[in-house]
Amino acid sequence: MLARLIGFLKTFVLYDILSGLLITLRYFFKPKVTIHYPHEKGLVSPRMRGEHALRRYPHGEERCIACKLCEAVCPAQAITIDAEPRHDGSRRTYRYDIDMTKCIYCGLCQEACPVDAIVEGPNFEFATFSREELFYNKEKLLENGDQWEALLAENIKLDAPYR
Repeated sequence: MLARLIGFLKTFVLYDILSGLLITLRYFFKPKVTIHYPHEKGLVSPRMRGEHALRRYPHGEERCIACKLCEAVCPAQAITIDAEPRHDGSRRTYRYDIDMTKCIYCGLCQEACPVDAIVEGPNFEFATFSREELFYNKEKLLENGDQWEALLAENIKLDAPYR
């Protein structure tokens, strides 16, 4: 009987609506948390999977040893690698293509790489006007790596305890 009376009073006084309005008023006077995107950028996790990049060693040589593990592990088959032996007996890629329209940003290529050559960097702003611009070749990937190397190295260092 008492429960029914309380239920009736809540309905009569519009308790749910008033409690919702009180929550609205409480947040109305607090500082706003809106980020004005093009001018302000939010924090990006070190594990962010964005635009791909090929890294180099500090002395300038590319890291990729043409093991083709990233090509083999890619579930979308977005990576194509062609390699050739060099004069010193090591192998290096002469063709490293990624079709970013196929890529599902799973990070398996980055995890499979034994020398941290291919990484998914922090850049998520790489929209284009045509599909052809999303077919990355080795030069474009190395350019991305050179551009983002300091941040890529820092992110790999921060992620090291979890590998």
